[in-house]
Amino acid sequence: MAENTDQDGAPDSEDGDGDAELPADIVDEAERLTRLAHQAVDEAEAATYRRARTDLLDDTDFAARVREDDRDTLVLYPEEWVVDGTVHPDRVDDVDRGIERPLEGPGASNDWQTVEDHNRTVAEQVAEEEGAVHGQNAHALADFASNHYAKPIDRLTREEREEFLSEYFVRNAFPSDDQKAVVDVSVQHAVDVADDESTGAGR
Repeated sequence: MAENTDQDGAPDSEDGDGDAELPADIVDEAERLTRLAHQAVDEAEAATYRRARTDLLDDTDFAARVREDDRDTLVLYPEEWVVDGTVHPDRVDDVDRGIERPLEGPGASNDWQTVEDHNRTVAEQVAEEEGAVHGQNAHALADFASNHYAKPIDRLTREEREEFLSEYFVRNAFPSDDQKAVVDVSVQHAVDVADDESTGAGR
């Protein structure tokens, strides 16, 4: 489900000095919740994650938007910049106070080997917990996530997962009939495991 997007011209910036003003763990959690909202199957689920993000930021005097351009980007910026839901340039005292985290494309994770190792660990865990057929599908998903988007499995959007199912899997994975029969479930297993790996929740 698509996020609410920023149409009010929030200034472009990189992480810069903003991370010092807004703690890194808050930024990371806001990014995680935004990704979950981005990947949500329905609007009610997405809204739940957005509310959790709002609650997270309540005591920080920061607000969150998603800017949609060539790649979706989470933007965190001081609430004092905003009047009636719109960022006013004359209130922007220092653009470095704004924080951006890309949500799409290779720029969202610039260490390919780390991404590949993470995705392969996820696939191996799926094979161990759910059996060989699900494991084969999870390894195909790992190939797709690492090589096509350079993203951890848990950061694939709903649209990217659908691309895997409808295009990559049938054309590139050479699946058996057993694999085809359970691939939707395999993908969900992989996403669940990957999310647990990323949050340190374990299984």
